[in-house]
Amino acid sequence: MKLPFTKYDGAGNDFIAIDMRKLSVDLSPTLVARLCHRRFGIGADGVIALYDANDGYDFEMRYYNSDGYLGTMCGNGGRCIAMFAHTLGLSHRNEHSQPKLTFKASDGPHHATILLWDNATGIGLVELSMHDIERNNIRRCLDGWFLDTGSPHYVQRVENLSEYDVFTHGKELRNNSEEFPEGTNVDFIEDMPDGSLFVRTFERGVEDETWACGTGVTAAAIVSGNGRIKTRGGDFKVTFNTDGKAYTNVHLTGPVSRNFSGEYNNQ
Repeated sequence: MKLPFTKYDGAGNDFIAIDMRKLSVDLSPTLVARLCHRRFGIGADGVIALYDANDGYDFEMRYYNSDGYLGTMCGNGGRCIAMFAHTLGLSHRNEHSQPKLTFKASDGPHHATILLWDNATGIGLVELSMHDIERNNIRRCLDGWFLDTGSPHYVQRVENLSEYDVFTHGKELRNNSEEFPEGTNVDFIEDMPDGSLFVRTFERGVEDETWACGTGVTAAAIVSGNGRIKTRGGDFKVTFNTDGKAYTNVHLTGPVSRNFSGEYNNQ
């Protein structure tokens, strides 16, 4: 059968978006891994699948890593699927006449706002709500911090990050079973002269560095207190409130691009 899809990226973190509402295909680990393969498939860091939802949600998001298996929350995937849902006509207007969506993900409900969208160029800007983080759930370990922003992240400061061997060091930390029994994503951060924070991420499930990571950018902003983020793929803004006990009203804002659409020959 032909499997229709649309390819998106959020600052270079790329995804295959599939509307599953009228499809009967099984997104098995084998199929997902084949779709994401950069030589034998479409090529992507993961698959974002859109399903019908109830209880007042506009849709349900399921995120699959490029290894083929269901993953935890993906911030950039959440922003990209919000744009995908908007193009499918699922959005509503907020009090500022901006398109908004509410959806379910693996870590609970999320709200997305389409701040900018040019349908002709396929370029936009999306703000996504992230879940609250209790301060006592952030722990110091090794030379950094560990916290969960919808996905687990270990964040560590390094010097000369642009030349840092993110793959080697990230892979070693990701597989540190003593500190992280279920594995972890790994974010390396460095303060920049312009006052921004540079972030590079080794992603669990992709098993490589990605050009950006939404939950990783959020984790880096929380532990550093700096919401002006630069990644290899683009710039982000992270905002939040804190009372010393928790980080609340957390929002992730960044670019989204629609790359192309097509049909995959699923045989």
